[in-house]
Amino acid sequence: MPRDSEDYTATDFEYMRHGDRSMTMRLFRPNGDGPFPVVVDLHGGCWTKGAVEDGYERDAYFAKAGIAGASLEFRDGADAYPTSLTDINYAIRWLKASAARLCLDPNRVGVTGQSSGGHLAMLVAMRPRDPRYAGIALSEDGAGIDATVQAVGMTWPVINPLSRYNNATRLKNGPNTPKWVGDIPERHDLYWKTKAAMAEGNPMLALENGESVETPPAIWVQGRPDPVHDYRDPDSPVDLNEPERFAANYRNAGGEIEIADIEFATRNSDLSSEPLVAFFKKHL
Repeated sequence: MPRDSEDYTATDFEYMRHGDRSMTMRLFRPNGDGPFPVVVDLHGGCWTKGAVEDGYERDAYFAKAGIAGASLEFRDGADAYPTSLTDINYAIRWLKASAARLCLDPNRVGVTGQSSGGHLAMLVAMRPRDPRYAGIALSEDGAGIDATVQAVGMTWPVINPLSRYNNATRLKNGPNTPKWVGDIPERHDLYWKTKAAMAEGNPMLALENGESVETPPAIWVQGRPDPVHDYRDPDSPVDLNEPERFAANYRNAGGEIEIADIEFATRNSDLSSEPLVAFFKKHL
C-alpha cells in the first residue's frame, strides 16, 4: 500500500471513537507548505464489505497532483444506515477544524466515493446539516463548523439504493440470473434493513421529491457497459438510465454535473482518477 514518497506523505489519524472502537483515516498530503485542498474518499463495497485501504492508490494519485486525499474508515454493514453518514459528516468537520495543523485549506474541501461510497459522498454533500448525520458535536474549537463541501466526485455510484435493490432482486428471482447479482439483495438488507430506508437515504428520490438540498458541482465517472450501476429503473416513468436520470434531476435542482465515460475494463486504474483530478483542480 502507498506510504510516503518523494511527492507526498501518508499519515494515519484517529478522527473519532465509538466506545473502544477507533475510526481512522489515512491522509495523503502533497509535499510542501500548503495549505492544500482536501478530498475525503469513501470506499465502496455495497455498504458492507469495503475497507479504508481501497482508497489508498487513488488518494496517492490525488496527492501527486497537489490535492490531499483522506481515505476514510467509517461504520457500515450491520451498523446500518445512517451510521456511515454520521461518521463521514463528523470527519469532514474534523478535517476543517484541524486544517491549520494539517496544512489543509478548510474552504477547499471535496468528497468522493466509489460505488456505494459514491452514494454516500453525494448524500452527505446534499445534506451537510441534517441532524441525523451531524448529531455528534466537535470540541469547542469546532463550534459553528458544518460539513458543507465545494465539490463531489463519484465513480459509478449506487445513486438509487432502492432501484438497485429492486433490480437485483428481480434478476435474482428470475431465470438466468446474471453473475453480478451475487448477494447484492442480502447486502442491501444487512445495511438498509427496509425499503423505506432505501427510499429515504436516496439522492435520486430526494431530488425527485423536491427536497431542499445542497447541490455543489459534481462529476459522475462511469465505466461502460456496467449493468450494476448503469441501467434503466423500470419503476421510473423517465426513459433514462440512472446516470442520465440523476444528472437531469441534479441540473433541474440548480446543480452543475458532468458525466465522464470510460471503458469498463479500465475502471480500476488511474484512468478513472484522471477526470476526478481535473474536476477537483477546477472546483477546489
